[in-house]
Amino acid sequence: MKTIKLLLPAIAMCCLASPTHAQTAATTGNFSITKITKNLITAPQFTYTGAEQYAANQRDMWLEVEVEFTSTAEFADNVTFRYFVSVNGNILTGEVTHMNVMAGKGNHSVMYVPPKALARFNGNRPVTPNAVQNIAVQIVQQGTQKDEASFARATAKWYAALPQVPGLLLNKDETPFAPLYWDRYEQIKPPGH
Repeated sequence: MKTIKLLLPAIAMCCLASPTHAQTAATTGNFSITKITKNLITAPQFTYTGAEQYAANQRDMWLEVEVEFTSTAEFADNVTFRYFVSVNGNILTGEVTHMNVMAGKGNHSVMYVPPKALARFNGNRPVTPNAVQNIAVQIVQQGTQKDEASFARATAKWYAALPQVPGLLLNKDETPFAPLYWDRYEQIKPPGH
């Protein structure tokens, strides 16, 4: 009887210390894109002291592509959003991987196209909302496509036959918008993790 009394606390401590009890495991789930929006915006203005001030050109417009989505997984890691943005017959591509995505509605992912990339594919003319013909976004987790949607009505994979240009879409952390709206967007998985 004494042996059992001594073993029970030891067993309880081992069970409570196990990783499965210490944290909620990230899982796969269902994801659904509910809305894609595009906005032409200017770079944010910051002031600081200690160095020379440089003002951003407020005529230079960034393209912001925001995706609103739902998730059914309690928490999900390695949720990749693949973006396809059509600018004058070219498809600008990029992707961002999120972690700690919680279940619920109103989750957001965002990517940006910098002003010089827009100017390059718009023939160095002023950028207007009509310069972006369409946008498609895929949600992929563990190699499986969970959802896909387009900004404008189009056939599935409409972007596949057009010339694709990778590397010109930037995730939020790669832009001057990085310190803004932390609570609005899902956490970006750091490179190498």
